Amino acid sequence: MSLTKRVVAALILGLIAGLLILAHPAPVLLKAVDVVEPIGTLWVNAIRMTVVPLVVSLLITGVASCSNVRDVGAIGWRSLASFLGLLVFVAIAALIIVPPLFSWFHMAPETIASLRGNEPATTVPKIPTFGEWVVELVPTNPIRAASEGAMLPLVVFALAFALGLLTVAPARRESVLTFFHGVADAMLAIVHVIIKLAPIGVFALMLPVASRTGAAAAGALGYYLAVAAVGQGLIILLLYPVAALLGRMSLSQFARAVFPAQAVAFSTASSLASLPTLIDSSERELRLPASVTGLVLPLAVSTFKVATPPIWVIAAIFLGRLYGVRLGFAQMLVIAVTSILTSFSTPGVPHGWLFVITPLLVAMGIPAQAIGLLIAVDFIPDVFGTTLNVTGDMVAATIVARRPTGVAPSTSLEAVAE
Repeated sequence: MSLTKRVVAALILGLIAGLLILAHPAPVLLKAVDVVEPIGTLWVNAIRMTVVPLVVSLLITGVASCSNVRDVGAIGWRSLASFLGLLVFVAIAALIIVPPLFSWFHMAPETIASLRGNEPATTVPKIPTFGEWVVELVPTNPIRAASEGAMLPLVVFALAFALGLLTVAPARRESVLTFFHGVADAMLAIVHVIIKLAPIGVFALMLPVASRTGAAAAGALGYYLAVAAVGQGLIILLLYPVAALLGRMSLSQFARAVFPAQAVAFSTASSLASLPTLIDSSERELRLPASVTGLVLPLAVSTFKVATPPIWVIAAIFLGRLYGVRLGFAQMLVIAVTSILTSFSTPGVPHGWLFVITPLLVAMGIPAQAIGLLIAVDFIPDVFGTTLNVTGDMVAATIVARRPTGVAPSTSLEAVAE
């Protein structure tokens, strides 16, 4: 049985067991819930333990290793510019589209209290002014920012460190990069073990939730899945006119070209698996030069995660409402900006984005245990997110290709693969 099936089975088993305990609250069963609940907390704490060193090491190695991108000339820089532009566009679209989709989602106060259990009620921190927010972007103490889970200042420090590292002599830079590559590899090894334990963690999280809230928890997760599918689907459609306008082509032409790659992405939930189809369609249907597709598409598939801002916004609003934490515009803006900056360093492991967003949501008053519930059902948002990522990859290629380049083109798909 695949890991996804085991996680889903654990979710359903925990839900059924919780409903049975709610219907027949025998003392021995309630005692069993108290024994199981800390296991879920330990699993979530293990996730949180890896976030800071993992994100910092991935950001530093990703940026500081990209000095060769400058050598490919205009295509490399225009690719990065198109990635950032599309991320900003999608983040703004998510902030506009997603909140209304939750207008019908309400949790009764007593349900929220039951869901929190022994977790103390928290309030959203004081909203800083724009000036205070800008000042706090640069941490006076990166170690303190890491300990407090202040992800955005920590990301700013990691980016500044990586950019500074690009100016260091190659020999010294490589020694530092070797260290951070080792840190990233070690953290990823830990993450893989944590993911293998996901069925146990998900069951331990779902059992107490279901035993307190009953079917309300299942209904809430169903609403989240519906919003994740609809929200990301709408943003996919928004990218079509972007490609038509900036890539100077018809909507039907772009739709025909991107559909095969979308089908592969939707069926496999893997952007990498869609790369051959992306390259073939972009050259055969869109007539994009091989010099562009050979650089832009592999770079996009491996680093460009345009689905990050929408799913972060969806998850934050859902969990906020589920646990009675109202997130204002300032909090949502911080989430959107952080998602853009960290999208290039999301761990390449299942549910990697949930690892990164956890400390940010905890800082805003949402219990860390809530993340485990999303991990249990992440396979559905992941399918739509992968399809969105692949669509964004093709849009980026069309934008870059419609401008003059100074790189000699390759002559075939075989040359690109080589």
